[in-house]
Amino acid sequence: MNEQDKDRSGDPNIGDRFQQETKYTPEKLAGHTLDWSRVPEPYKNHPAAGRRVELPPVRFDKGSPVWDVLASRRSVRRYAVSKTMALDELGLLLWATQGITASTSRFEFRSAPSAGGLYPIETYLEIKDVGTLEPGIYHFRPHRFDLECIQTGNLGIALARAALGQDMVADAQVCFIWTAVVERSKWKYRQRAYRYIYMDAGHIAQNLYLAATALGLGVCSIGAFYDDRVNALLGLDGIRETTVYLASVGCL
Repeated sequence: MNEQDKDRSGDPNIGDRFQQETKYTPEKLAGHTLDWSRVPEPYKNHPAAGRRVELPPVRFDKGSPVWDVLASRRSVRRYAVSKTMALDELGLLLWATQGITASTSRFEFRSAPSAGGLYPIETYLEIKDVGTLEPGIYHFRPHRFDLECIQTGNLGIALARAALGQDMVADAQVCFIWTAVVERSKWKYRQRAYRYIYMDAGHIAQNLYLAATALGLGVCSIGAFYDDRVNALLGLDGIRETTVYLASVGCL
């Protein structure tokens, strides 16, 4: 690698360093305690939200049995662009990915597992054609089971460009955008938190695949995107909260 390549990529061994430097050893863990006075808020209410949209009650009588779903799951990149996704279908997808399934005095458990029950992943939606919702960017609040409208407009093409020009993003009825509120995990796990954040995102994405397949919808998860272009669409700083994963979802 020449010097110009090094300048473009930053540290060429950053991935190796991340893996090595976040390894646990008895020495690294010695003396570490949790500061319970600094526990981050588990939910985000978006400060720029306009109107809020209550999602329909979740019905579990829709869809296929889980074994059929597992056998049928595929990444689907072509969608019927003229169709409209039903709002209750979107509600089921959101419940499957981050819906609250049980509560205790300390935790509210969700449909996908999270390291330490900290749930650092937030869900945003770029909506093109879902029910009567106005196209735009929305933020999902699991604790209220509703959507906050962040901005309106047809943003699918802009998001597709940020996703390295992948047309399926612009064609999809909705695109899921998952971000990480990093301090929720770092508060407990310090630098190893980044490992857990990506594990959490993977659990959530697989649940989306299974729920969408059960409903006869197509999904394709996306790891290739210009991070800060997506962050800019959401108004994020890319440090305290940053985009980690995308998924297009469309009608077939």
